[in-house]
Amino acid sequence: MTTAAVVALLAATATAGLPRVEHPAKNDGSLSLLVVGDWGRKGTYNQSRVADQMGKVGDTLNIDFVISTGDNFYENGLTGVDDQAFEESFTDIYTAKSLQKPWYLVLGNHDYRGDAVAQLSPVLRKIDWRFICMRSFIVNAEIVDFFFIDTTPFQLKYWTHPKDDHYDWRGVAPREKYIANLLKDMDDAMKKSTAKWKIAIGHHTMRSVSDHGDTKELLQLLLPVLKVNDIDFYINGHDHCLEHISSRDSPIQYFTSGGGSKAWRGVFQPNDDKLQFFYDGQGFMSLQLNQDQADFIFYDVSGNILYQWSRSKPNHLQPFTYITEE
Repeated sequence: MTTAAVVALLAATATAGLPRVEHPAKNDGSLSLLVVGDWGRKGTYNQSRVADQMGKVGDTLNIDFVISTGDNFYENGLTGVDDQAFEESFTDIYTAKSLQKPWYLVLGNHDYRGDAVAQLSPVLRKIDWRFICMRSFIVNAEIVDFFFIDTTPFQLKYWTHPKDDHYDWRGVAPREKYIANLLKDMDDAMKKSTAKWKIAIGHHTMRSVSDHGDTKELLQLLLPVLKVNDIDFYINGHDHCLEHISSRDSPIQYFTSGGGSKAWRGVFQPNDDKLQFFYDGQGFMSLQLNQDQADFIFYDVSGNILYQWSRSKPNHLQPFTYITEE
C-alpha cells in the first residue's frame, strides 16, 4: 500500500462516523501482523533489540502491517510535528524492510502528556508515510475488523488528579460527552460489521496482572459494548509486559503487548479471570488470521518464542462454538 493510497483512503473515509481504512488481505484471504506497545525511547531500554527481532519475524511472516498499542513517545509525547523524537524513536529504529508497511497506532497516556494533536497530523505522514495514528478508527482487512479505541480519556484520574502532568485534552473535553459519543460510534460500527473476526485495540488494560492492573473505567463502560457485539479479542499495551488472560464469563480473550522498550517492573497481582501467560520483560506479539483460525505468538528480545495460542472459529453456516488451543 503506497503513501498516496493510504492518504486517499483516510481522506475518503473520515467524513462520516469513525474514520475507516480498508486494508486488503493477502490473495489467499489471510492476514499477518505484529503488535508492539510502549516503545518510543530513542532505541534505549532494548527498544532497538525488539525492533530488530520484529524485522526478522515480520520478514518470516510476510506481515501486512504493524499495530501499536500506544505510548509511542516517552516520557511526554511529542512537542510538535517538528519534534526530532519522531524520527529518533520511530523512523530511525524500525528500519527493517519487512516493517516498511503501514503502522496503525492509538495514543497512550504518555502521548497525551505532550502535543497529542501532533501525532494525528498528516504532516507526520509526509516525514514517514507509515505512521497512521488517529484517536479512534476502524481498519477493515476483509476477514477482520480492527476497532481502534482511544482509551486515555476514560481514566478519570488523568482529569481529576494529573499531579505534575499536563494532558492535551484538545478535541476531547468535556470527558463525559466524548466518551458517550465514542461508545455510541463504536457500538454502531461493531453492529454493522460483517467480518469473521472482530478485534478491539486500546492502550489501557482491560485485564492485567501487572503494575497497572485492571482499568475499572474500561470494565464498566467499554467491556459491555465489546461483549454485546461479540468481540473476539481485546489487545492493549500500558503494562510493560506480555500477557494473555481469558475471560471467565465470555469468549473474550485479553492480550497485552506492551514490551516495546522499558519493562521488568516486578509486579504480579492476580485478578478474577484466568491467566494463561505472563512475561514481565520486553518483546512483541504476532497475529496470523484466516477464515478459520487466529494464531497468537509472543516473542522476547532475542526472537525466542515464549508462548503460542490459537483459536479456531467454525464456518458461519455451522453452529457457533469456540475451540481453543493452548
